[in-house]
Amino acid sequence: MSLIKRTDRLPFLFDDFFATDWLGGTTNTSRIGFNTPAVNVQETDNDFKVELAAPGLSKEDFNIELDNDTLIISSQTKSEKETKENAGKYTRKEFSYGSFKRSFNLPEIVDNASIEAIYENGILAVIIPKKEEAKIQPKRLIEIS
Repeated sequence: MSLIKRTDRLPFLFDDFFATDWLGGTTNTSRIGFNTPAVNVQETDNDFKVELAAPGLSKEDFNIELDNDTLIISSQTKSEKETKENAGKYTRKEFSYGSFKRSFNLPEIVDNASIEAIYENGILAVIIPKKEEAKIQPKRLIEIS
């Protein structure tokens, strides 16, 4: 009988699966969920809606860029809090920094000129309309003559 060193690949498979952005974007894979806000992508007949959960930020904290067909959503915040005890025995100063960057490759069917963004109740919603020719037309019956 011999001992075989077994490498358990299962945890890495879960990391690979959940760290991959299956919609063609890139994800900050270092410590997912720590600095990277959760994102929902919804497709309707007329548009795509990207919802990013970022409570505690203001709309001024976001930077949304369109570089060719890549939508880039990023934020960088900095805050300082200083606490002094009245007796003057100690002073404590705490710095807090936070940043993230998410990128999404947009398909050719979107209208890049009409993208809108709304920040409300901790959710950044980016509405990406489809081009008119890409919108799904309602079904109709064709009469046979």
